[in-house]
Amino acid sequence: MLSADFVIATAVAYVGLLFVLAYFGDRRARERKKSFLHSPAVYTLSISVYCTSWTFYGAVGNAARSGLEFLTIYLGPTIVFVGWYFVLRRLVRISHLQRITSVADLLSSRFGKSSRLAVLVTCIAVIGIAPYIALQLKAVTSSIQAVAGASEFGQGSLAGIDDVGLALGVAAAMALFTILFGTRHVDAKEQHHGVVAAIAFEAVVKLAALLAVGIFVVFIGGGFEAIFRNAAEQGFTLDAENTFDDRWLTTLGLSIAAIVCLPRQFQVTVVENSDENHLRVAGWAFPAYMMLMSIFILPIALYGLTTMPAGANPDMFALTLPMAAGQSGLALFAFIGGFSSATSMIILESIALSIMVSNHIVMPIVLRLTPSGRDGQGVSHLLLVARRFSIVLILSLGFFYFFFTRDSDALAPIGLISFTAIAQFFPAVLAALFWRDASLKAATAAIAAGFVIWVWSSFLPSFESVSPQVAELLRDGPWGISWLRPEALFGLDGFDPLTHAAFWSLSLNTFILIVGSLLTSQSTLERIQANVFVDVFRRGNLAPRNFMRGAATANDLYFVAERVLGERRAAALFETAARESGVEPAMLDPSPEFIGRLERELAGSIGAASAHVMLSKVVSGVEVSLEEVMQMADETQQVIEYSQQLEKTSAELRSTAQQLEDANAQLRVLDGQKDDFLSQVSHEVRTPMTSIRSFSEILLDPGELDEQQRRRFVSTIHQESLRLTRLLDEILDLNALERGERTWENVPTDAEGALERALSVCDALLRQRGMRVAFGSRARATMVDGDSDRLCQVFINIISNAVKYNDAEQPLLRVNSFVRAGFYVAEIADNGPGIGKAERSLIFEKFSRGQHGSADQSGAGLGLAISRQIVTRMNGSLDLIAGPLPGACFRVRLAVLR
Repeated sequence: MLSADFVIATAVAYVGLLFVLAYFGDRRARERKKSFLHSPAVYTLSISVYCTSWTFYGAVGNAARSGLEFLTIYLGPTIVFVGWYFVLRRLVRISHLQRITSVADLLSSRFGKSSRLAVLVTCIAVIGIAPYIALQLKAVTSSIQAVAGASEFGQGSLAGIDDVGLALGVAAAMALFTILFGTRHVDAKEQHHGVVAAIAFEAVVKLAALLAVGIFVVFIGGGFEAIFRNAAEQGFTLDAENTFDDRWLTTLGLSIAAIVCLPRQFQVTVVENSDENHLRVAGWAFPAYMMLMSIFILPIALYGLTTMPAGANPDMFALTLPMAAGQSGLALFAFIGGFSSATSMIILESIALSIMVSNHIVMPIVLRLTPSGRDGQGVSHLLLVARRFSIVLILSLGFFYFFFTRDSDALAPIGLISFTAIAQFFPAVLAALFWRDASLKAATAAIAAGFVIWVWSSFLPSFESVSPQVAELLRDGPWGISWLRPEALFGLDGFDPLTHAAFWSLSLNTFILIVGSLLTSQSTLERIQANVFVDVFRRGNLAPRNFMRGAATANDLYFVAERVLGERRAAALFETAARESGVEPAMLDPSPEFIGRLERELAGSIGAASAHVMLSKVVSGVEVSLEEVMQMADETQQVIEYSQQLEKTSAELRSTAQQLEDANAQLRVLDGQKDDFLSQVSHEVRTPMTSIRSFSEILLDPGELDEQQRRRFVSTIHQESLRLTRLLDEILDLNALERGERTWENVPTDAEGALERALSVCDALLRQRGMRVAFGSRARATMVDGDSDRLCQVFINIISNAVKYNDAEQPLLRVNSFVRAGFYVAEIADNGPGIGKAERSLIFEKFSRGQHGSADQSGAGLGLAISRQIVTRMNGSLDLIAGPLPGACFRVRLAVLR
């Protein structure tokens, strides 16, 4: 029997193990030893910090309450990582070049290195993540309470402590552990290899725990089929009717935005990435991890609903089911799995948010208030203190949100509130990566407007159960204005609250971003950064230079670097630059390239905006003003853009010239085909005309001709005349079909009936030749879009050719028809000599006839060409295929009418 004291002691021991892993991981990284810490496997496992206690516990509860809705939380990240090449690759490349440290730093750097935008994004992230941290606290306290409430023995020292006191203790312990874990270094770009190693280990633990519970449930439940059958018999079925409804699609969209914009996800996916190629492995390995995490969610949920007492919390089924079965070891393992899910999220989210707070809020204040002569270690120490204070603040906000909303039973809705808040960054992130004209003013206004709508329509309603004033506001609206009700804004009522909040916040956000960018102009620095971001792959690995040589000396720059980076790192940076220049460090002449490198190093510690402001105070030329520098950069950028436009125009001209050359080549081919066509026509016409003229001259000669000879010659002239008439009719018919002049209206037509009629028409011909007809499978009456007479003409032509060219001793015709994949297919094969390989590509050309077969080859060679044109006009195909008999086999394929 488990007790709360034992579970808590195990959790503390587990945290100690994580600390040991983090410590040795950091030490190994400092020793510059390449190891598994830099492998794509560890990188992929660290990304699984996305799978929090919401995924471990809440997904089961969500499946029990809402059926397949839980899948959206897995599908969104899967879509993003399967398509890593388009967004994630660009994010990682920009991060490496620009020394980006957070999503706030990304947007700040792209939009003119704006500190105001960075502050706005940071504040929204801190507030928006509070519900998510509250969710982790609720999951941990609920799991501990589930163990404590199982028996009197289980309560242990927790007797008399409510969930608020327990949550406060968990939050305090998490704050202490996060401070020890993640605030030992100032440089945010010194990737936290130790933390990543611990997170990767936790990823394995929580996956193994959930799989163990799932396998156990399936085993005792009699298998997947038995669990689903028993659930159905007791009236528990999946809520499949709401799949793909507005809420389902909304949750899918929010999860796509969350995997990119959540501070912790940006930290592990972008900032902690040491090799861009690791994304190739993560592109398939992370979706596979998500699939394994989700595979047993439904069986656990359904088995819990059918076996646990009424009123049991579905969110805790992964823990309470093993406990109910007396499996204490498995229950403890499940608790550690859920605890891992929560701790990994809290640790990494707090680290990421603390970096944002210190870089974008604290550091700008320090730059304004501290004297320039301050000790070099002072800024580093102040940043560490700021980050530690930020961690306490962030966890305190999470605890207070938990305190006010602790009566909520479900975990999933709490997480979706945070997802909606963080999704407000997504339009601006996409614009930063792909839209050159997106402006700072528009991005700032868009994010602010989306945040206000989120606070009003999503964050505020979550306090309805604890505040009568909020409940009244939701019911009546402010000052009784019903169309301003938080969950029915502008009269849009009847939607799911989540869908409603996401729709209005993101719609207004996107609208302001697009329209605002079209109506406002960019600053020079914005334009420079826009080109850096949008053209990141065109520029290769060249980082931009935003400073020119000014009056700053190496000593001035060294003092700035020492203030932020510390004496050791600053000295190493300057010594490296001096060695590359071949001079002593004291004689180093700062070049624009070196100043740009120094800015990126500073950005790794204090963010792009603060680094730019700090260097701007030092690098100010005595002969060139800042305005002149920006003007020169602007003119250079315009020249570059003009050059790119000229290059694009030249490429278009080359493409046009190539198209003209191809068109001329096609005209030459057509001209040759025309000559061949006229030659064939003249040859075909000359043959009957020669025969007619010869026999006419004989008849005109009053020589000795008996009556029988006269009749034979006249009959020959008549037959040749008919042949000539048919030839001319076929030429005109084919020409009209090719030019589109002879058209008909396709109507519903029985294709099988046309085939049967063609067989009846050819029956006498088949009997005369002694040709046996064998039938394979035959389709029933099948309606296609076409013309019955012309389709019959096609079948007659194919059958008559099979008779005409067959020289077998026992000639055989095989007819087969069927419907497959929405198409009617008729195959007509014979056992004649077939069509040689050299003739197969020409058989549908004009005047093409087979070179083998019986002597009766009096046709002009236009029948198959006309037949293919007819079938094509019916949106079908006529092809020569390999058939069941030695001879030729033709297939007619037409779409079946629905």
